Amino acid sequence: MSGSSFDFCDAMMRLCHDICVRHQEFVHIRMAEVVVTYAQTRSNVDWGMQAKLTPMRFQGGKRTEHRAGRVWTVQPIYRHGKEALYLLTFYLPRFLNLCFDEKLVTVFHELYHISPMFDGDIRRFDGACYMHSRSQAAYDKQMAVYARQYLSMKSDPGLLSFLRADFATLQQQCGNVVGLRLNAPKLIEVKEAA
Repeated sequence: MSGSSFDFCDAMMRLCHDICVRHQEFVHIRMAEVVVTYAQTRSNVDWGMQAKLTPMRFQGGKRTEHRAGRVWTVQPIYRHGKEALYLLTFYLPRFLNLCFDEKLVTVFHELYHISPMFDGDIRRFDGACYMHSRSQAAYDKQMAVYARQYLSMKSDPGLLSFLRADFATLQQQCGNVVGLRLNAPKLIEVKEAA
């Protein structure tokens, strides 16, 4: 299809929005303040990072953090006039080359990292494994439960259709796979006013 393209980030945003309005565990998420992006993987191997959630605030939703005697903030990102509290990035083509169930669990995995307070910080568990509770395997097992619950809610199958194709098939069906690409936000030192 000459001249056609598929906007991965738009499709993912619509899917995430639907998850967050339908599933009780995710209703605290305001997708208008989450920027969905993609990054291109450097190699065409199947293993490696599939997706990541970048919080735009520090622990407890604080805008600044003290480290080694200095004060830092996170470079802000704005989308459609709103300041983003989270950056949700998917690594392509690797993410799209997972099977359907793994893709959906990955989406739930990343969304669940968003703090229940929706304050720009991540969800924190007790103990040393504060990101994934006692183990990432147990965390992902729970995400698979949430994904199955979502599928049972009979949402629009069109929202999920892009997850049923791998990257090459999606390109063949829709043309170029495009979307929003952003550099990771930087830590910026906050200088005290003189």
